[in-house]
Amino acid sequence: MPNISNRAQHMPASPVRKLVPYALQAKQKGIKVYHLNIGQPDIETPETALNALKNIDLKVLEYALSEGNIEYRRALTEYYHTLGFTDLTPDNFIVTNGGSEALNFAISTLCDDGDEVIIPEPYYANYNGFTSAFNVNVVAVPSTIDTGFALPPIEEFEKKITEKTRAIVICNPGNPTGYLYTREELQKLAEIALKYDIVVISDEVYREYVYDGKQQISMLDFPELSDNCIIIDSESKRYSMCGVRIGCMITRSKKIHDAAMLFAQARLSPVLLGQIAATAAHQNDGAYIRAVREEYTHRRNILVDLLNAIPGVICPKPKGAFYCVAELPVDDTEKFAQWLLEKYSLNKETIMVAPAGGFYSNPELGKKQVRIAYVLKEEDLKRSAEILKDALKKYREEFSL
Repeated sequence: MPNISNRAQHMPASPVRKLVPYALQAKQKGIKVYHLNIGQPDIETPETALNALKNIDLKVLEYALSEGNIEYRRALTEYYHTLGFTDLTPDNFIVTNGGSEALNFAISTLCDDGDEVIIPEPYYANYNGFTSAFNVNVVAVPSTIDTGFALPPIEEFEKKITEKTRAIVICNPGNPTGYLYTREELQKLAEIALKYDIVVISDEVYREYVYDGKQQISMLDFPELSDNCIIIDSESKRYSMCGVRIGCMITRSKKIHDAAMLFAQARLSPVLLGQIAATAAHQNDGAYIRAVREEYTHRRNILVDLLNAIPGVICPKPKGAFYCVAELPVDDTEKFAQWLLEKYSLNKETIMVAPAGGFYSNPELGKKQVRIAYVLKEEDLKRSAEILKDALKKYREEFSL
């Protein structure tokens, strides 16, 4: 048998997807599974994007430009101009195969083996995978559920900075918590990045989906960071287009852009068909996004209220994205999530949640927490809450908790 690399052996499993085999087994037994575990919206993709794919009139599906085709980069530029960033041009964008590749480009551009990135936790679980693949170490700064996962004191970040620190990574609004950073919090991050000449990588793929009249503040709002900032963006959640795999990396730094382009050229090109669909989606983004934001606000309010009505459950109300982190009255949510799929059902129905341990550098910190995505319609969320309430009662009885 051939040897498997150390890199592969240390690659972390996805906490969102590793329970999939148990869900498939449950479905084979005739049990309906409500998927609260993954951020796959059930919102319909914009009709303009679907029609653009249906009406493609090309004789050859050729390579796209490594940096992304100009038509799509112009659409991105116009979109960012509507956000107020009128200095950006198509040359500030590198189109990528999803936001994931944009993060890979950012990390590989900034970091060598053994370097470090600082991330407030809990954080998007795949940050562990991206950093592990490049032998980069995550240095976590914990936030807590009792503050709604607010940014930890800036002094805690400063304590973690070493000669190997290359970047601070944030997700705003946040996956998995739905936390929305304030201008004051971001200003502190900008100041510390400049003080130590490191880069802020700001993952802003949920930018549109913020609630209660609030507005997302981008790291692009801090022009002093022009040489020390990378923005990660994606069409996946904005337009419910996860399958087109189109994202981008944005920077005002020519030095960072030119270095990242070497990685873009090495992987040849981003998906041509995805760029066609994404370009078309931007034609009517305003009305579409307003309607979707309203729907997510409604779903959030229903789900979070129902969760907090369950005895022993604690769930801060998220200000953005479409996730919440809930603390459950169980001994171990990894064990509980598997039990839900293997041994439990209520009238032949169960739920699938994402144990939150995988969103922490130290899984123990998330041992009693789960991430729940409110990407299902209202009646499914209500039914899921009923199932969770019943399941918690029976689980606690079975294990004498």
